[in-house]
Amino acid sequence: MDFTKQEKYKENIILKLTFEFAKEIVLFTELLEKDRKFTFASQILRSGTSIGANVKEAQNAEGKADFVHKIKIASKEADELEYWLFLCNECQGYPNADVLLDKLHEIIKIMSKIIHSTIQKV
Repeated sequence: MDFTKQEKYKENIILKLTFEFAKEIVLFTELLEKDRKFTFASQILRSGTSIGANVKEAQNAEGKADFVHKIKIASKEADELEYWLFLCNECQGYPNADVLLDKLHEIIKIMSKIIHSTIQKV
């Protein structure tokens, strides 16, 4: 089943982007595991997939404050992931993460806009 074809994902760009991004993170961490880079793989998998999970959880928030809180958690996970991806790019023998970083920065910008526009409405 392709989750991105479900109505919730079609209509919500941040849900779709973070879900597709999580799939790419899974593939990236598999590359790291093949090279026995388990610590990096674990950290990247956890923070990279947590972004979308928190965005998804925010969709069922109990109010605007709860919604913003959950998106902020996703944003913190994105910051942590950025750190690990930067580290991959700086360490010899690790795969280049520039494509993932570009996508992550797009997601971060969208989440920032969501937070800002939601706070303005409160």
